[in-house]
Amino acid sequence: MSNRAFTDRALVQLTLVRIREFMREPEAVFWATLFPVLITTVLGLAFRSQPDPVLKVAAVPALAATLRTEPGLDVTELTSGAALDALRVGTVALVAESREGAVVFSYDDTNAEGRRARALADRAIQRAAGRVDPVTVTEKLTREPGARYVDFLIAGVIGIGIMSNGVWGLGFSIVDSRRRKLIKRFLATPMRREQYLLSFLIWRAILLPVEVVIPLVFGAMAFGVPVRGSWLAIAVVSVLGSLCFSAMGVLIGSRARTIEALSGLVNLTIMPMWMVSGVFFSAQRFPDWLQPLIQALPLTAFVNAMRAIQLQGAGLADVRTQLVVLAVWLVGAFIASRRLFKWQ
Repeated sequence: MSNRAFTDRALVQLTLVRIREFMREPEAVFWATLFPVLITTVLGLAFRSQPDPVLKVAAVPALAATLRTEPGLDVTELTSGAALDALRVGTVALVAESREGAVVFSYDDTNAEGRRARALADRAIQRAAGRVDPVTVTEKLTREPGARYVDFLIAGVIGIGIMSNGVWGLGFSIVDSRRRKLIKRFLATPMRREQYLLSFLIWRAILLPVEVVIPLVFGAMAFGVPVRGSWLAIAVVSVLGSLCFSAMGVLIGSRARTIEALSGLVNLTIMPMWMVSGVFFSAQRFPDWLQPLIQALPLTAFVNAMRAIQLQGAGLADVRTQLVVLAVWLVGAFIASRRLFKWQ
């Protein structure tokens, strides 16, 4: 058998080892396939788009009839003392009273419901007093898929799934093999270091369609989440992102000798990105001075690119900056892991 044929066969066998290890771990299968569906369902239902709720308010009898003309308010007639007691325990969002010809609103200005109830109550009272708006305004309500929280969420769920499975899954596999002395057995073969490390990246690429397609299809079927961009662009971003996070996982596992040490390194790597990379809320909420660092993170680049393609119909040229960020992390992590990797 030629050296080239043996090399190819070694790489195939190493990749098959990765597949068998994954299939023998039910927990790994759950995190890769069912966890994205579970988190999408829970957060999609918890933060589903719906009209503003009718707010409970309390009013003295002189104002109750006026406030009931506002459909956004559920008005209860109470005496002044009983109304303020209801406000203290959170039963109502606002109390309206009449004092010396003026209307007094009691509410918590740090509570969004209290502020909204105040605006609605004021509108009803001013309208009853004869206020006429100088410009007639009408409302045309639209609820277009793409602007809801669940639409925003899908790209983030895909991102944390690929990152977590890549960084933790590959790092754990390497450290566990080192701990159980399995790597020594590989040393007895003519396998090259590059082949061993490359087999992890190939395995992650094989698993990638499951990690990406399941959340996208489930989101579309369960919540009507749109996919406006091309599947080719999604595939390119997904492959590059998977290779990037896989290379980071290999790098983290290159020197760690124990699962405890690996856990610390993994948490140090992925937890900051979970918090700042725009997974569950926009990264723009953070200060401007922090934005360059946030935008340089691989998870931020992946989520932004995926979200732009999925929701805005962007093409690869539109997300080229994010692709460059992922490519730099991929090349840097793989080169570093090749140099730092220890068999023992």
